[in-house]
Amino acid sequence: MAGSLDFEAYSRYLEEQQSYFKSNGRTKDFSAHSSKVHSVAWSCDGRRLASGSFDKTVTVFLLDRDRLSRENNFRGHGDSVDQLCWHPSSPDLLVTASGDKTIRIWDARAAKCAATVNTKGENINICWSPDGQTIAVGNKEDLVTFIDARSHRSKAEEQFKFEVNEISWNNDNDLFFLTNGHGCINILSYPELKQLQTLSAHSANCICIKFDPTGKYFATGSVDALVSLWDVAELVCVRTFSRLDWPVRTLSFSHDGQMLASASEDLLIDIAMVETGEKICEVQCDTPTFTVAWHPSKPLLAFACDDKDKYERDRDAGTVKLFGLPSSES
Repeated sequence: MAGSLDFEAYSRYLEEQQSYFKSNGRTKDFSAHSSKVHSVAWSCDGRRLASGSFDKTVTVFLLDRDRLSRENNFRGHGDSVDQLCWHPSSPDLLVTASGDKTIRIWDARAAKCAATVNTKGENINICWSPDGQTIAVGNKEDLVTFIDARSHRSKAEEQFKFEVNEISWNNDNDLFFLTNGHGCINILSYPELKQLQTLSAHSANCICIKFDPTGKYFATGSVDALVSLWDVAELVCVRTFSRLDWPVRTLSFSHDGQMLASASEDLLIDIAMVETGEKICEVQCDTPTFTVAWHPSKPLLAFACDDKDKYERDRDAGTVKLFGLPSSES
């Protein structure tokens, strides 16, 4: 078979992962916020997990084996924190995008906001360049602004005439990708920001995009309920994943690039083999899932759903969940 694993190694890996999650298939909830959690992400060293919420706050947890303990709760944003991401190589720095027309850089070790950068609109998506030098932020008016991560000044901005959803650099830092409302993937040169190519990826709104850690593939999720897997070098779709029935809103590759988690309003998270799309397992959920993130070195999946408080059903629970824990709590 094509791909990074030969058939024997692939079969062994699949069997090992299916067996592992049968013994480590427990999900544990951790209280994080007073309202919906929109985004979760791991620091590059895997020691910290951050979450951003509709309640305008950012929570940072420390991971100790299979338990999350709250380290910091950052306040300062004046509106919902819609997306966050960590610095690609500094495990203490993260950046958040908010509807309050700012982005904030936080220093988890110093437990404070390191910088506040004013932007031109209500921000909904954000990413950090692989070299750590630039932060890209997109707003509701489809303006993407590129901010110098050291000086905190705008370096460039691009106004698009179509709906811009998720944004991302490729792993080599020389291309910039965005998914759009026409089901396409737009590819720009970087840093020139010249339009290079438009890939027709889906039959409906293309929502999310993720690159695998090895740099071989990227995946997109769409309102058409499909996940498409693309070869980075050839820019061709190599396969689709079709087990979900609702719009795919979030994706994450495992640290070794072999597993892909995808989630939607389906009451499950699908975990598949990247090379074939074969199902490894599924994570049961009671409500739609907003965000998923594999740990950078372990088979642990953090995610957040549209949960309600079990005692006050009209109130959001604001929990962060961790899947991949030993099925027995002993």
